[in-house]
Order: sequence, then structure tokens, then C-alpha cells
Amino acid sequence: MSSVLNTVLSTRLSNVKSINRVRTRPVLSPVSVSFSRRRLTVRAQEPNANEVKPQAPDKAPAASGSSFNQLLGIKGAAQETNKWKIRLQLTKPVTWPPLIWGIVCGAAASGNFHWNLEDVAKSIVCMIMSGPCLTGYTQTINDWYDREIDAINEPYRPIPSGAISENEVITQIWVLLLAGLGLAGLLDVWAGHDFPTIFWLAVGGSLLSYIYSAPPLKLKQNGWIGNFALGASYISLPWWAGQALFGTLTPDIIVLTLLYSIAGLGIAIVNDFKSVEGDRAMGLQSLPVAFGPETAKWICVGAIDITQISVAGYLLGAGKPYYALALLALIVPQIVFQFQYFLKDPIKYDVKYQASAQPFLILGLLVTALATSH
Repeated sequence: MSSVLNTVLSTRLSNVKSINRVRTRPVLSPVSVSFSRRRLTVRAQEPNANEVKPQAPDKAPAASGSSFNQLLGIKGAAQETNKWKIRLQLTKPVTWPPLIWGIVCGAAASGNFHWNLEDVAKSIVCMIMSGPCLTGYTQTINDWYDREIDAINEPYRPIPSGAISENEVITQIWVLLLAGLGLAGLLDVWAGHDFPTIFWLAVGGSLLSYIYSAPPLKLKQNGWIGNFALGASYISLPWWAGQALFGTLTPDIIVLTLLYSIAGLGIAIVNDFKSVEGDRAMGLQSLPVAFGPETAKWICVGAIDITQISVAGYLLGAGKPYYALALLALIVPQIVFQFQYFLKDPIKYDVKYQASAQPFLILGLLVTALATSH
């Protein structure tokens, strides 16, 4: 038996497999309802040609996604089936350069780096440890514990989409971690350290990465603590490793680099804007969720700019005015790009802002490192 009704059953799903309750409300288009052996079938009539059809969500990747973006592990990536390319995508190679640059800054700050084959080889091994191995470990474990959030924000990513299995992900985490720790121990032996400084820095950084992503601590649940931990991982830890490899890690350098990590906190906030929906759904108090996007974007640029200005003041007070002026000169274009891109729309222009402004920030790190070496 079938009939035409002028009401539609509106159904709210508590999950994809169960229906909690059904209520009715009037609509403009009629529907066809048929009953057969206790089954209820609801068929909506075809929409009129003049009706507006829903658009595909913006978060879906383009059909012509970039293979280059896929290899770098950034948004706009093409869907891939090759397991080795997927493994590389999980390590997010686009995040390696800051760590590699941190090694360069630490080596420069030591004052003991020489352009000979041995020192260059040490640097390359240290960069592999910090970039592909330990940063790759960090990014993979972060994606593993973010798989539920990514199912909301970026469901096409390798883990939530099922492009790579759970066992394969866990194996990758262990291989990268053990490789990084092994290289750290090798570097201590190579440098002739009585105390394995680099190894314990690697252990500490790996532990920080774990508690950043994994429950019960999951530092990233708190926007302040989590982003500062992330900033320290990208600025302080590689600097310390590079300086310990070629010289001595001193308390004043530890304090200075931790101060610089506040700028890293600001950089980390940039990446939080695109995940607001998922963070809110999962109860993560990122700064854009806690304060709202409008306030959070000013916290972000304030952390970046005030930190660098403070470091310039430190260099000036230490009797190094030329280095201080050079650092101030590198802050100016960052502020210009903040107003041109990031403050206008932190979600739309996040990648363009970082590509434009961050080269000046990392050059400022090198200027600071060179200042401390003299």
C-alpha cells in the first residue's frame, strides 16, 4: 500500500548504525512512503531544476590532487595507493626543514664547526636523525592518535581512509624511533662524549612527542602547553643537538632557545585554525577553540613578534648591536605578511603565510646563533 503525504519524517542519528527518535515537520516537497512487511522506505521526490543542490564539502580533496603535495604530506594531496609513498606522507617531509635548520643553528652557535668532510658528515647524520627519523616518528604517532579527529577534519588522510593498516602504522612508528635513537648514540660515540648528551636529548624529545599526542597526558589538549612543547621540539631540541655535537651546551643557550620556542608556539597555533571543527568535537582546547579564531590569531602573531623583538633586545644588551639590528630587519617582512595574509584569513592563507614569513624567522634564528658564537 502506498500514499502521498505532505509531511516528512525527520530522523536524527546518534551514530551511523542506530536511530534514536523520529519526528515530523512540514516541508515544501512531498515524499513517497511505502510499507512492506514492517519495513519503512522513504523516497524523496526529485528536486526541481531551479532548486539549489548541495555542494561537496570544502574539506574533500580535489580529484586532481597534487602528487607533490602527497609526498610532502600537506593538504591538496592526491590519493595514493603506493604503500611507500603513503609511509612517506605520514612522516610529513614538509616539517623536516625546521629541524634540519635547527641543527645548522646549533652547529653555528658552537663556534667549532669546520667545513671539512668529517664535520659535514656529522651534520648530515644529525639532520637525518632529527628530520626523517625522529620528526617522522613524531608526525606518524601524531596522525595515529589523531585518527578520530582526522576522520572529521581530513577523512581522506591515509589512516582514517584505510589506505594503510594499523599494523603498518605501528611498525613504522617503532622503526623510525629506534633508528633515530640509534643514530643519536652513534653521534655521541663519534663526538667522543663521555656522557651521551645527544642520545638523551633524543630520548627526551621522543618522550615529549609521545605525551604530546597520546593519552592520558596528551599535551595538545591544552593549547598553551601543547603548542609550547611543539615549539621547543622544533627550535630548542635540534639546536641543542647541533651545539652538543660540535661544542658545549651551556645554560644561557638553553634559556635563549626556550625563549625562542615561544615564537614556535605562535607558529604551532597557525596550524590549529584548520582543525577547529574536529578539535571542538573531540574536546581539545586549542587556542582557536578556547579563545575563538579572532583572538587566537592575535595571540599567534604576538607570540611570534614579541619573542623575536625580545631576543633582539637581549642581543643589544649583550653588546651585539649589529646582530640585533639584523634580527629586527628580519622581523619587519614577517609583520607585513601577517597583515597581508594571516590576519585577513588564517584558514585560507595559512600555507601562503608560512611560506612567505617563515624564511625570515629561520634566518633570524641563524643570526641569533651566529651572535652567540662570537
